[in-house]
Amino acid sequence: MPIRRIHSGGAYEPKIGYCRAVVAGGWVHVAGTVGQGETVEAQCADALKTIETALEKAGASFVDVVRVTYMLPQAADFEPCWPLLRAAFGSNPPVTTMIECGLIDPQFKIEIEVTALLPE
Repeated sequence: MPIRRIHSGGAYEPKIGYCRAVVAGGWVHVAGTVGQGETVEAQCADALKTIETALEKAGASFVDVVRVTYMLPQAADFEPCWPLLRAAFGSNPPVTTMIECGLIDPQFKIEIEVTALLPE
């Protein structure tokens, strides 16, 4: 099965040398994704839109996500995102990990990485 790479046109993709998602072996691996906006909620919503687009290009959706990693510089910023995350994953919640860490630029408040299984 060939590997398929999905680019989103994000500014960091050519700078760092990565793509938004890779489809391989029936899996969709979506790179850590940040969003735009002033608040953590706005950035979370924007990141989820970018992830949703990458999943759709791969032939998957949030229903197919099995693992999510959330990375935030401030752990206290995670709870305000919970309603957005519940809305995205609905009755198909993935396993998750939240890590408090520095991100590539201090303007970013959340980064989200997902892995999905392609539907049959």
